[in-house]
Amino acid sequence: MQVSVVLCSMITFFLRSQGVLGSAECSCGRNHFTCAVSAFGECTCIPAQWQCDGDNDCGDHSDEDGCMLPTCSPLDFHCDNGKCIRRSWVCDGDNDCEDDSDEQDCPPRECEEDEFHCQNGYCIRSLWHCDGDNDCGDNSDELCDMRKCSDKEFRCTDGSCIAEHWYCDGDTDCKDGSDEENCPSDVMTATCSVEEFQCAYGRCILDIYHCDGDDDCGDWSDESDCSSHQPCRSVEFMCSSGMCINAGWRCDGEFDCDDQSDEKNCTTSMCTADQFRCASGRCVRLSWRCDGEDDCSDGSDEDDCEKTDTPPCAPDQFLCGNGRCIGQRKVCNEVSDCGDGTDEHPHQDCRPRSSEGNCNLNNGGCSQKCQMARGLVQCTCHTGYRLMEDGRACQDVDECAEEGYCSQGCTNTEGGFQCWCVQGYELRPDKRSCKALGPEPVLLFANRIDIRQVLPHRSEYTLLLNNLENAIALDFHHDQELVFWSDVTLDRIMKANLNGSNVEEVVSTGLESPGGLAIDWIHDKLYWTDSGTSRIEVANLDGTHRKVLLWQSMEKPRAIALHPIEGKIYWTDWGNTPRIEYANMDGSNRRVIADTHLFWPNGLTIDYAGHRMYWVDAKHHVIERADLDGRNRKAVISQGLPHPFAITVFEDSLYWTDWHTKSINSANKFTGKNQEIIRNKLHFPMDIHTLHPQRQPAGGRNRCGTNNGGCSHLCLPGNKTYTCDCPTGFKKVDQHNCALSLDKFLLFARRTDIRRISFDTEDMSDDVIPLADVRNAVALDWHAEEGFIYWTDVTTDSINRAQWDGSRQEVVVDTSLESPAGLAIDWVTNKLYWTDAGTDRIEVSNADGSMRTVLIWENLDRPRDIVVDPIGGYMYWTDWGVSPKIEQAGMDASSRIVIISSNLTWPNGLAIDYQTQRLYWADAGMKTIEFGNFDGSDRQVLIGSQLPHPFGLTLHEEKLYWTDWQSKSIQCANKMTGLGRQTLAENLENLMDIHMFHRYRTTVRTPCAVNNGGCSHLCLLAPPTKGSSCTCPTGINLQLDGKTCTHGMSSFLIFARRTDIRMVSLDIPYFADVVLAVNRSMKNTIAIGVDPKEGKVYWSDSTLKKVSRANINGTAHEDIIATGLMTTDGLAVDAVGRKIYWTDTGTNRIEVANLDGSMRKVLIWQNLDSPRAIALYHEMGYMYWTDWGEHAKLERSAMDGSDRLVLISNNLGWPNGLAIDSAGSQLLWADAHTERIEAADLNGLNRRTLVSPVQHPYGLTVLGPHIYWTDWQSRSIQRADKSTGANTITVRSNLPGLMDIQAVDREKPLSFNKCGRRNGGCSHLCLPRPNGTSCACPTGILLKGDARSCDDSPETYLLFSNRVSVRRISLDTNDHTDVHVPVPELHNVISLDYDSVDGKLYYTDVSLDVIRRVNLDGTGMETVISQGLKTTDGLAVDWVTRNMYWTDTGRNTIEVARLDGTSRKVLVNNSLDEPRAIAVFPSKGYLFWTDWGHIAKIERAHLDGSDRKVLINTDLGWPNGLTLDYDTRRIFWVDAHLDRIESSDLNGKLRQILVSPVSHPFALTQQDRWIYWTDWQTKSIQRVDKHTGRSKETVLANVEGLMDIIIVSPQRQSGTNHCGVNNGGCTHLCFANTNSFVCACPDEPDSRPCSTISGYVPTSPDRETTSTPAPNKIPKASTDTPQQGPPLINCTGKSLSVEGCLESNVVTAPHGEGLHISYVIGGALTILAILIIITAFIIYRHKKSKFADPGVSNLTYSNPSYRTSTQEVKIETSQKPPIYNQLRYKKEGGGDSGYTKEKIRIVEGVCLLSSEELYWEDLKQLKPSRGGLHTCMRTDTVSLQASSASLDDGETEQLLQEETSECSSINTLTPVTVTPQRHPQHSLPDTGWTPTRKPSTESEV
Repeated sequence: MQVSVVLCSMITFFLRSQGVLGSAECSCGRNHFTCAVSAFGECTCIPAQWQCDGDNDCGDHSDEDGCMLPTCSPLDFHCDNGKCIRRSWVCDGDNDCEDDSDEQDCPPRECEEDEFHCQNGYCIRSLWHCDGDNDCGDNSDELCDMRKCSDKEFRCTDGSCIAEHWYCDGDTDCKDGSDEENCPSDVMTATCSVEEFQCAYGRCILDIYHCDGDDDCGDWSDESDCSSHQPCRSVEFMCSSGMCINAGWRCDGEFDCDDQSDEKNCTTSMCTADQFRCASGRCVRLSWRCDGEDDCSDGSDEDDCEKTDTPPCAPDQFLCGNGRCIGQRKVCNEVSDCGDGTDEHPHQDCRPRSSEGNCNLNNGGCSQKCQMARGLVQCTCHTGYRLMEDGRACQDVDECAEEGYCSQGCTNTEGGFQCWCVQGYELRPDKRSCKALGPEPVLLFANRIDIRQVLPHRSEYTLLLNNLENAIALDFHHDQELVFWSDVTLDRIMKANLNGSNVEEVVSTGLESPGGLAIDWIHDKLYWTDSGTSRIEVANLDGTHRKVLLWQSMEKPRAIALHPIEGKIYWTDWGNTPRIEYANMDGSNRRVIADTHLFWPNGLTIDYAGHRMYWVDAKHHVIERADLDGRNRKAVISQGLPHPFAITVFEDSLYWTDWHTKSINSANKFTGKNQEIIRNKLHFPMDIHTLHPQRQPAGGRNRCGTNNGGCSHLCLPGNKTYTCDCPTGFKKVDQHNCALSLDKFLLFARRTDIRRISFDTEDMSDDVIPLADVRNAVALDWHAEEGFIYWTDVTTDSINRAQWDGSRQEVVVDTSLESPAGLAIDWVTNKLYWTDAGTDRIEVSNADGSMRTVLIWENLDRPRDIVVDPIGGYMYWTDWGVSPKIEQAGMDASSRIVIISSNLTWPNGLAIDYQTQRLYWADAGMKTIEFGNFDGSDRQVLIGSQLPHPFGLTLHEEKLYWTDWQSKSIQCANKMTGLGRQTLAENLENLMDIHMFHRYRTTVRTPCAVNNGGCSHLCLLAPPTKGSSCTCPTGINLQLDGKTCTHGMSSFLIFARRTDIRMVSLDIPYFADVVLAVNRSMKNTIAIGVDPKEGKVYWSDSTLKKVSRANINGTAHEDIIATGLMTTDGLAVDAVGRKIYWTDTGTNRIEVANLDGSMRKVLIWQNLDSPRAIALYHEMGYMYWTDWGEHAKLERSAMDGSDRLVLISNNLGWPNGLAIDSAGSQLLWADAHTERIEAADLNGLNRRTLVSPVQHPYGLTVLGPHIYWTDWQSRSIQRADKSTGANTITVRSNLPGLMDIQAVDREKPLSFNKCGRRNGGCSHLCLPRPNGTSCACPTGILLKGDARSCDDSPETYLLFSNRVSVRRISLDTNDHTDVHVPVPELHNVISLDYDSVDGKLYYTDVSLDVIRRVNLDGTGMETVISQGLKTTDGLAVDWVTRNMYWTDTGRNTIEVARLDGTSRKVLVNNSLDEPRAIAVFPSKGYLFWTDWGHIAKIERAHLDGSDRKVLINTDLGWPNGLTLDYDTRRIFWVDAHLDRIESSDLNGKLRQILVSPVSHPFALTQQDRWIYWTDWQTKSIQRVDKHTGRSKETVLANVEGLMDIIIVSPQRQSGTNHCGVNNGGCTHLCFANTNSFVCACPDEPDSRPCSTISGYVPTSPDRETTSTPAPNKIPKASTDTPQQGPPLINCTGKSLSVEGCLESNVVTAPHGEGLHISYVIGGALTILAILIIITAFIIYRHKKSKFADPGVSNLTYSNPSYRTSTQEVKIETSQKPPIYNQLRYKKEGGGDSGYTKEKIRIVEGVCLLSSEELYWEDLKQLKPSRGGLHTCMRTDTVSLQASSASLDDGETEQLLQEETSECSSINTLTPVTVTPQRHPQHSLPDTGWTPTRKPSTESEV
């Protein structure tokens, strides 16, 4: 019976496309069953009787689904879905029915104590609870509380935690993106610095990485628009971005370049012969055509294939001859089910079957189950068995043969199976999958700019390392807790601890593109691949003993994976023939695993438990797997993989990174299903690893054992054993040991590195010599005796050397080189010869670079290579200038001749064959290698073909070696025949010089070997007749004896170049500059001067702010002026008068000093704008200077500053250089603005132009008939005739940073010194004048009446502190110049006072927390108080009683001690909030202080702290400074909150405002009619008339960090009191008050007994009563000899007539009588005093009640303070209303001298010092004042650009802006928020600055 199967697929498809059926099912005719619609929308109809016959007829089992199967056997359990399972499997916790019906209604299983009970009844380990893994199967073990985020983490909306600084960083780090929501818009506008390049997505990379051929940004944006790309290899195509891809991928229809440029401008077909072109134009492999897979993505590779209309049958179906599919059981059932009979006999081998049968009879012949269907017997099998072909017998199913049935191990049993796990894993409750034991797995991945970790099972996401350049490959060492990564931008391999600490370099040289990295955790080795060098290398974990392991047949190795347990290494190679290979870990037994169907194999990982490998192919978009030997290869995932890069495996999951989706994804490793995104929106995900101990299982055996296998260097594991190996290039001396050095190696330069190819081993691998900072190495040579290699670098313009192994690297020569292209070592006399194609010279020096001299300077055009022949005494060099030639000369430059001059184009390499006496050379233009005799005769071409561009050349033994730029290779050939050519190394870019290092050079006897040939300096070899000759260092002449050199240059130019000083000798016939070898670094050397008499150079450095000097040979360096300088632009040495003069543009002064810097004096300080050059004419007594300020001029004065006169003021722009031609009696100057050099006579008349135009002249000097000048723009030194300006020549060029220049002739005798005899009769300075001399005193000191002598210091002067210095300003003179007081060790000096009795300065240092004293000459410094200080704000010296008082705002106390620090006592420690300034009035016995705390006030007390009284507590803000006017008996104070200076009488009455407003005053003092104060905001010291508040002047401007200020004057510290003599008779402390005194004891007793009774010394019972008095302490008085001590009288105002008391304020000597009277008077006075105190107390209480104001106590003020460091400000909250911040200042950690540019910001009283300009923002707090509130908010800004920008590219200018604020008065007590209003202030303060803008500066040129 024929039953037709109707296929209605085509009809259905048509109906669906017409929209008729929509989504309806197919419908078949009557007596037919409709199968399920297939994936392609096709319908299949089968006869109805085939349904439920146990046969898969539809192919998708849809005809068998839901059928009631025959009853299960008694041994089986019948599942709800009809399936039969073993009864023993019921209630075993496993879902065997697949509908869970075998696990329903089971008794609850008891879990063990250490197990967790799942909701589905399973039991799992307790450790697995909440580990992020669904171990139960129903996720009941993961219903956990959310983890809390730490303080340093941000919580995403989904509950996960990320690092806090990832919030709003432009990167989406939360899965839900919540970390980048609601971000301020300006966060992402990060701009890159000048030295950085900005990638397209905003990241900054170093500019040197731009256009270097490496993808440093990650999106190739740093390589786009580059003109000079590093070329790709010949088999590659270069994308527009610079990326290199396989040439076969060009126009293959797929975008492989990031910028898609590989698919632009494509012709129709670009596919190769072994490729098929898809309809889309894409190329796929030809073998993929008609393979049943849609490789083209449009199906075109599967079109027109045979049998394409036949749907493939399911595995359990039979394919009929007509292409139809029927159920397997219908074959040989004696019915033609196919319709063409192919399922029956004779087409099939059918055994005859009996149609009769019955299940009741012998079970129907069935071995297991029997059922009747349509009257026929049908046999079936139990679960776990399958029916055999005879239709009756059953066979066991081998479940273990089926992929993924078990996670790891599987054991098949009869009718069943059993899963098991390898060591380190445990079977999960499902009895099929394995779980790793140990911690939770972490995915570690490189993200280019950082390395991050993510937990795959939850959203934990943390940073491990950041601020990386370009991290690509990655691996870890779990036991040692290390992570390793490669950086392809830095070309380094790095390591760090797994916690992110201890970042170190492991491999830093010889890497080009280290794309793969793998750690051998058993043998502790590091393996890596490098696609740039095409190698796999190995080293120890610290990078030592590095070895090239595999190098042959490598193209672009990428991923690498190790199996150290098996001793195997696996890697992928995506070169021209992509493949996956493996070898033993010692490099042996290399095999190809896969080399078909591979395009771009990127990632590779090994599943150690599953014994499989997995890899990704980014071009084929597939993840594949295979056994470890490459068999059983299968695609796991082949869809949805745009660009997979790296892959890792853990348990049953694969994890991979994808470049295009920028994500980490996971899937099941067996099926590829359950795909999910672990993390997306990443930066640039690269390599990935699972960090878990089971990824580095401990099961393997260390083949090397404990002693490194007995190997001296590397022990590498093999298959079963190990191999001892040596670092690259070193040979093995026996089975275990390596040689310690190399005997013979080829040395070659490659621009950025120097490499060697060892000839001791066979592999010929090139090895990078580990050298630092090789930028552009060209020429090479070597010296075997010392083991040195030498090289030149044409980028750093230096000659360097190092040991052959890279150690002891040093710079040999690094000055006055421009293009050192050739190098040669004379190994006999240890000399270094080199050519310089920039300066066109040949030079020589000792091998260490000393005694350098120029040998040949004439008729050289572009000298290139040089070789020396010490045996013959000759040297040879090539010159490839206009007329190329090869020349010969003696090694002493004698007998120079041209030996070859024809048929040369670019003669590059030179080599000498000492055996055959021949010279070889390579010519890159002629493309030949030739040779000839030493004299040029017998010239022959050795090699004339296939030499594209030979460069370096060398000879050794029988072979010739050369480098070739174009073929990028090193080749060799026979030196005699040119035959036997070999390529030693290829694919090497930028090849330069080449040499063979060996240890067999010829030894030669020379005259130089004995006593240096008799030479004082250099002994050079010469041709045989001479043998040797002597020569001198550059610029020095040889004396007539031909052996000895003169002592130095006699006539020379000396010039400054910012970072060095150089000299050019004028004694020799060529110009060569020599660096002044000072062993001190220079930052910005500007002006220069020379003392020819002593042979010393003087220079100024505007960055270091110093004037220094040294000998001309560089020795004896010293700083002579180190304080008070800003920008010293001009400097002149008066060699005759032994003085140094200088100009300072920053301070606008001209000063003079002795040559050692002593007796410094300001000569001119008024009407200077920007003084620059200065020149002296000692004989005439004149000095001249230029001023390039707003009104440029040229001035003259006498050398003592008198008789000042403007000589020229018109037609001047920037008069820079100035010189006096005394011989021609003319003045010469250079103007960079008018671009002229001009001349005039010495009076400024007869002005004429000498040279015009000159580009940008700066320094100018004159010597003999010539003028010389430096030019900024042409970077050169020029010379011209001084009289005509003609005959201009360039002396030296290519010298950036040129500044001042001086010409010196040391032979010229000095003129007569006017001050020569007895210093002109002067005690200090003797200065020349036109008509004689004048005496002068150092700055601030007046000349005495005799007009000859000076005091040592001024009479009246200001002393002020600015944190790191104490300075003096004399008030005796008018210049008001600040002079530094040389106090050592200042860190943060705040308060000052002076003791005129001992002449000592006392000061507090709040960094060190000390009070110190010192003499004003800097000597005798001692610490008087060193403990128990917190913040000593105020200090006052009682010069009469010899006590000192101080406030401590940190401890809120006022203390006292003797001046030597003894007898310390706390006077006041209650009701103090923030005590600051303090002052004493000794003759009145008063102590005054200010308190700017909660309630600001000024208080007074007696000197012992008694009778305390609040003088002022209303209308006060921040009373900072306090001073007393002892003449008018008034107090003066500054208020920095209310911005005013006020005064009152000593009782706080008669209060008046002196000055208002003032910006931000801090401290003040008084002298004569003036009040002086320091101001933080204007950075100045100012003064006003103390009576009127008018006549305001700026005494000193532009001083950072101004603090305290005091007056030292003979009138200031006068008067006396009762304690004035002998301490009032007190043993310790004596305190005078208005008309008496009291004695007091210190808080801490000392060794002396203390008495509070004057004159009485108690005896100590346990020690003697007399002792040697301690220094500065009062000696004990003896009771029975009263003459030695004061009388025991308590002196009062009423007992002044008594002898021994004060009369007329004079202390008389005590007499020792009337002791009894004193007791009587004392008693009476005591009673009287008690009554007065009680009365005062009652009055005080009464008055206080009047002042009480409930609102006052609730207000807080904050005051800016000096206790601020440039690093940190600490704000502490005090117990005051929370709305306000109370301020404390963090102490400065150390002396920070960087105050030239400081930013001070005060916000709510917080003072922040950062480092640019100065801002003030005082947010003034609310303050009650007479019933109203003054709410004041200020924003004062003072911006000041320091003039010390130091002429970086132009002249600096100074600008002062100031803004003020508004104050509003609000009559309410409610706190009001006030917005600051800024208004420009129209009148600038009198600071001495000119606000108008200067003309355009030089920097605009």
